[in-house]
Amino acid sequence: MSYGKRSRSVRDGGGQKSAAPCRFRNWSLMLNCLRHWPVDRSWRCQFGVVFAGVCLLCIFGVTARAADTKGDLFFREKIEPVLKAQCYSCHSRQADEVQGGLRLDFKAGVLRGGDTGPAIVAGKSGKSLLIQAIRHEGDLVMPPKKPKLTDQTIADFVKWVEMGAPDPRDREPTDANDSKFEEARKHWAFQPLRRPAVREIPSQISNLKSQTPDADKRTLIRRVTFDLIGLPPTPEEVDAFIGDESVDAYEKVVDRLLASRHFGEKAAQQWLDVVRFAESEGYEYDRHIPGAWRYRDYVINSFNKDKPFDQFLTEQLAGDEIDPENRECLTASIFHRLGPVRRNAGNTDIALSRNEVLTERTDIIGSAILGLTVGCARCHNHKLEPITQKDYYRLQAYLAATDEHNIVLATDDEQLAWEAETKKGKDEIARVQTQAKEATDAAEKDRLARLIEDLEEKLPAPLATIPSTHNDFAKRTAMHVLKRGVWENKGEPVQPRPLSVLVTEDVAELSPGETQPRTQLAKWLTSASHPLTARVIVNRLWQQHFGVGLVKTGNDFGLKGERPSDPELLDWLATSLIDNDWRLKPLHRLMVLSAAYRAGVAWTTPRRLSAEEIRDAMLAVSGQLNPKAGGPSVIVPVDPELVDLLYKPSQWAITSDVSEHDRRSVYLIAKRNLRLPFFENLDAPALQTSCARRESSTHPPQALELLNGTLANDLAQAFAKRLERECGSGHEKIIDRAFRLALGRSPTANELQRSSEFLREQPLSEFSLALFNLNEFIYIR
Repeated sequence: MSYGKRSRSVRDGGGQKSAAPCRFRNWSLMLNCLRHWPVDRSWRCQFGVVFAGVCLLCIFGVTARAADTKGDLFFREKIEPVLKAQCYSCHSRQADEVQGGLRLDFKAGVLRGGDTGPAIVAGKSGKSLLIQAIRHEGDLVMPPKKPKLTDQTIADFVKWVEMGAPDPRDREPTDANDSKFEEARKHWAFQPLRRPAVREIPSQISNLKSQTPDADKRTLIRRVTFDLIGLPPTPEEVDAFIGDESVDAYEKVVDRLLASRHFGEKAAQQWLDVVRFAESEGYEYDRHIPGAWRYRDYVINSFNKDKPFDQFLTEQLAGDEIDPENRECLTASIFHRLGPVRRNAGNTDIALSRNEVLTERTDIIGSAILGLTVGCARCHNHKLEPITQKDYYRLQAYLAATDEHNIVLATDDEQLAWEAETKKGKDEIARVQTQAKEATDAAEKDRLARLIEDLEEKLPAPLATIPSTHNDFAKRTAMHVLKRGVWENKGEPVQPRPLSVLVTEDVAELSPGETQPRTQLAKWLTSASHPLTARVIVNRLWQQHFGVGLVKTGNDFGLKGERPSDPELLDWLATSLIDNDWRLKPLHRLMVLSAAYRAGVAWTTPRRLSAEEIRDAMLAVSGQLNPKAGGPSVIVPVDPELVDLLYKPSQWAITSDVSEHDRRSVYLIAKRNLRLPFFENLDAPALQTSCARRESSTHPPQALELLNGTLANDLAQAFAKRLERECGSGHEKIIDRAFRLALGRSPTANELQRSSEFLREQPLSEFSLALFNLNEFIYIR
C-alpha cells in the first residue's frame, strides 16, 4: 500500500535515475503524522517499527531493480542476439520441429530445458549444459554444423549465467507475434464472414422466382427428387408436376420433398460420409459397436426435423455434458466413438491405444467441422498450414477426459439375467480353451477350436445399448506436446485452447479444472463470429446439389486448399444460415429453387448416382423397397468367401427377416472390414477416413456388377413380375410402364420398336435388367 503519490524517479548512489516503486512525497509530513497520532505511545512505537521496515524495503527495492535492469540490459545486448541468430532456428516456436525439446525463446523454456535437462543452472556456469554445449565439451556441440562461437561470445554467456541468468522474456511467444500467423490471418477462410450487398449476389442464386425453368419438367423433377430424397419420382408424381400449370408448381414439388421423411435419409448420407460413420472398429478384430446404428438414426431425424446446425454440432460434441439424462444428446455423442479403434489382445499398451483414439477424435473435428487438415500437425508443426503442433494438442486437450460410456437400456433384472447367462457361456468357453491347450492331437485341437467358435456364437446378444461418451476426470489424459507424435516423448504440457490462427492473442488456455471442456469447444465452433463452421457446411450443401462445392476441397479450407469460385456467394450463404437460426432446409430450398439449379448451369456433365441411390432406385422401381425407417442395421447375404475372411465370421449374422434385406441402403450395416461388393465397385467410401466428396469412377467391374451381380439380377426378376402383375402380357403396355417407372418418361417410337423386338426373343427379366443398365437410369442431368 502507498500513503502518498509515487515520485517519478530517485537518484541512486551512482547518480543515475531509477524508477522508485514506493516513495512518499514528503517524509517530514509522514513523521509529523506519527508524532501527533491520537493513540497511546506503545502503538506509535509499533507503527514506527513497521514504517522503518517499509523504508528499508523501498530502498532495497530500488537497488534490486537497478541490478535487474543492468542484467536485463546485458541479456538484451549480449545474449539475445546470439540466441536469435544461432539457436532459434532449432530451439524456438519458429522452428518447424523443436530439437531436443529445448526452447530458448523465453525464460521458462531455458530454465525447464529439454530432453537432457535444464539448459542452465543460474549462478553455476560450470554445471550448465548450455555452456558445455557452446564450449564443445564432450558430446555436446552447439550450434551444430556451424563454426564454434567466438571466445568473447562464450565469455559473455558464462558471465550471464554467473550473474544469475537474468532474462526479461517472461512470457512465451504467442502465435499472434509470429509474422507467419499474421500473414496467414489474411487468408480468405480465416477472415470474418461478410454479408455482400444484394447487388453483389450472383443473379443465378438471387433470381428464385423464375417462372420458366430452362430444364424440361421431366428432367427437373427427376433431378430434384434424387437430390432431395435419393429416390426416383413415381410416374404419378411426374404426371402431376407436368399437369400443374401454376407458377408455383415446382415450389410445391420442392416443399413436398423437403417434408418427406425420406429427405433425412438422403441428407444424412453425406454427413455420415464426412464423419466416417461405421458400426465396427476396424483393424484386425473389427469389433461391432453395440447400438452404433442409433447415431445414424439421430442424424436422419435431426435433418428431418431441421434441427439448427449449431445445436446439431453441439449435441455431437458435448451432448453428454449439456444434458446427461437426455437419450438424444447421449446418442449424439456417439460421434466420438465412430473412428477406428485398435483392440490389442494379450499384453496391450493401453497408453498407446489411448493416444490413437484421441488422435482419431481430434482429426475428425478438424476435417468435418473446421474443414482443416489439423491431423498433419500431430508430429510437427504443419508444413503447409498455420497450425502448430502445440495448437494440435491444445485442440486435443478438449477431449482429454472423454471416455467410452456404454449406457445399457435394460432393467436391473434383465441385466442380471444377461450377466448370468453370459458368465455361464464364458466359463464353458474357458473350460474348452484349457482343454485345447492341453490337447496334443491335431485333430482334437481342431475339434475343440470349432467348439469354441460355436460356443462364442451362442453367447447372448448384447443388451440394448447407447455407446455414448462421458468425462472421466479421474482418468483424464495429461496433455503434452508429443515430440514426433510419440506417446512416450512428452514435451510441454498444454490445456484446451482454440487454434491460434483463429483467435486473438489474449485468448487463454482453459483451466485444468474446467468441468465442461467439450461444451466450451462447441461454443467456439458454433459462434456466429467463427469464420469456418458456417462456410464449411453451406459448401457441403452446395456440393450436394451442384456436384462440386464452391470450394472444391470440402475438407480443406486452408492455405493450400482451393479458393472459392464465388467468395461473395459463399459468404452470403453462410451469413444467411446463421441469420436463419442455423437451419439447413431453407438453404436446400434456396439452392434447388435457384435459376442456376433449375437451368442446369452446373449440370453440363451428368451426375452418376451414388451406389446407394442406384440400389435404392432398383428397389423402388421393382416394387421391392421396404419403406421401414430406423432401427438396428440390416445384415444382408454376401459371398461366404468374404465372410470367411473376417477375424470372427460369426459377426456377419444375416438378418433373419428377409423383408428387411430390401430396406434403403442407409440402413444396411456399415462394417469396416466387409464392404458390400456392390457399394465398393460403385465408389462408396472405405469408412476409414472422412470422405468429403465421393469419386465417380468408370471401370469394368461396375458393368459386371450391374449385369451379372446377384442384386441386379434378383431385382430385375422382381421388376419383371411387377410389370406382369400391373400390365398383363401386352408388350406395348409393359414397355411403356417400364420406361415410366425406370426413367420417368415414355419410350420413343424407336425405343418402343426395338424393345418389342427384344421381348419377342428374350425374357422380361432381361429387358428389366437392360433398363437398369441404361445411362439414363444410372445418371441424372
